[in-house]
Amino acid sequence: MIEAKKVSESQTVMTEMVMPNDTNPMGNLMGGYLMRWMDIVAAICAGKHCEAHVVTAAVDHISFQKPIRVGDVITLEARVTRAFNSSVEIYVEVFANDIKGQNPRRCNHAYFTFVALDDARKTPVPVPQVLPLSNEEQNLFESAARRREIRLILSGRIKAKEATEVRKFFADLE
Repeated sequence: MIEAKKVSESQTVMTEMVMPNDTNPMGNLMGGYLMRWMDIVAAICAGKHCEAHVVTAAVDHISFQKPIRVGDVITLEARVTRAFNSSVEIYVEVFANDIKGQNPRRCNHAYFTFVALDDARKTPVPVPQVLPLSNEEQNLFESAARRREIRLILSGRIKAKEATEVRKFFADLE
């Protein structure tokens, strides 16, 4: 049996500076660049938690709440929220500030799902469960089952009426 792991064991932080070639004509970070960095930090976190090669399986709702300007320094923080059979959900938050550390703000967030693979990078493998310790970790852990079920419904892998976690939110499924 694989031993469960604490969230802190795989938490990953990455820092980038937004350069002119990363921006659109308005001087804001292009969304695609940000999504790439978010995927990288999430993959590193997932790989550390699973102790395996991982591939991105899904990304839930990347929100672009505040613009990130050329010259800003961004910090991407990734942490595992929950493990399922061969997959893990990773929560990524993006914070920005200027080079002097001024004007700090939370700009973006998203949930990423990764599948762990064997050393041949072909077959999914079991992953360690998550030990949520703080209230925030516990809340993310509990809500991950609902997010997973919604992902499965939207991808057509299960029918809405088969849902158990989100069933109470949809009266017409009864």
